[in-house]
Amino acid sequence: MPWGRLLRNRDFMLFWSGVILSQIGARATVAASLWQVYELTGSIAMTGLVGGAQAVALVTLSPIGGVLADRWDRRRLLQTTQALAMFGALGMAAVTLSGNVQAWHVLAGVLVTTAAATFDQPCRQALVPALVPREVLPAAIALLNPSREVAVLTGPALGGLLIAVDGPGLVYLLDGFTYAALIGVLAAVRVPPLVRNADGPRPSVGADMAEGIRYVRRRPLIWSLCGLDLVLTVFGAYRVLLPAFSDRLDIGPAGYGLLSAAPSLGALLATYSIVRLVTRSRRLGRVLLVSTVTYGLVAIGFAQVSVVAAVLLLALLLGAFDATATTIRHAAVQLETPDELRGRVQSLYQITSRGGPALGDVVIGAAAGLLGPVTALTAGAAIPVLVGAALLTRTNVVREYAGIAVENEAAPVDEAGTGQPTTDATGAVPESVPPSRPPGSTS
Repeated sequence: MPWGRLLRNRDFMLFWSGVILSQIGARATVAASLWQVYELTGSIAMTGLVGGAQAVALVTLSPIGGVLADRWDRRRLLQTTQALAMFGALGMAAVTLSGNVQAWHVLAGVLVTTAAATFDQPCRQALVPALVPREVLPAAIALLNPSREVAVLTGPALGGLLIAVDGPGLVYLLDGFTYAALIGVLAAVRVPPLVRNADGPRPSVGADMAEGIRYVRRRPLIWSLCGLDLVLTVFGAYRVLLPAFSDRLDIGPAGYGLLSAAPSLGALLATYSIVRLVTRSRRLGRVLLVSTVTYGLVAIGFAQVSVVAAVLLLALLLGAFDATATTIRHAAVQLETPDELRGRVQSLYQITSRGGPALGDVVIGAAAGLLGPVTALTAGAAIPVLVGAALLTRTNVVREYAGIAVENEAAPVDEAGTGQPTTDATGAVPESVPPSRPPGSTS
């Protein structure tokens, strides 16, 4: 069972626990930043600029971060970026606790911490396949995604409580300490060295970046998943509206923290089913599209309802369907990517997976400023519903994606769980056992 193998993997579990702790602080800071800008300005459009600052950092720096992740020691690079993010969070804490904070201070702090995170995200994603065998990689990703949801569950809730106690400054201080904790955890993780092709001179940074772009463009599944991710996260961005919805529901900062955390609780409650799904289902493409459509429908209901209990229930469902779609997309991209390109591909993918929500904050925030939060989210969430339904009605690479289950049937693994095909006494792969290849590969 994938659960048992992951729990016995010392290095993966250390890495997993450190990522959870770090993301708790980061998610608390995102919630606190949205709340603080809204409190300082009273403008949803200005609040959306928090996502704008994130989008600028993600789009401009992601490709460079991916190249570095494929060139440098990934663990040391991740430690360095965590240190930079730590100083950014502590700077936000200092200016807030001094009592002289303005909205532009918060936006600048978000820009710095997101810039650091933009470099470390490809490293985090690229480290996972180095820590676990290939055949349990989908389960590892399915476990890492809920770790993000644990962070989004506890981070905003904790952030809301700290804001109620003494303002956002305490939240930023907590974030700085969690970055320091991950730096320490990474020092104890054993990471196998990245095997690189040493023939000939090393290509330039630009050439490496271009190679990653070419690889993504030649993989229709990855390209299509990036587009689907962008549609869902840009037009279904609801988090930027949570301060305004909290005002409408009259639930205060503690209630805002609870509302922000509810989608992550829904994702956690769905974790067991998601792990079983990604490791056993042969129809993951269809499941992905159904989850996308359902997410949009639930988001529309979330915008329309004004009863607290019903809003919280819909928030739980948002998290469950979002986690299902996210896990399938992330696992498919990882399985389609060779290790020597993993950092670059992940950096390009995070432009949509992380830049999409940031851009969505700007788009939905601006629309809410013109149309109101209810109309903005209702109109925006209708778009992933239409796109997902359209893809379900015809044959395409996303709908037909089958997942790792088919691959595992075609390529048995050895008893040691190395993820390599079974070999004979000479070390050769028997002719009766076809070599493993990524699902959807055309090579």
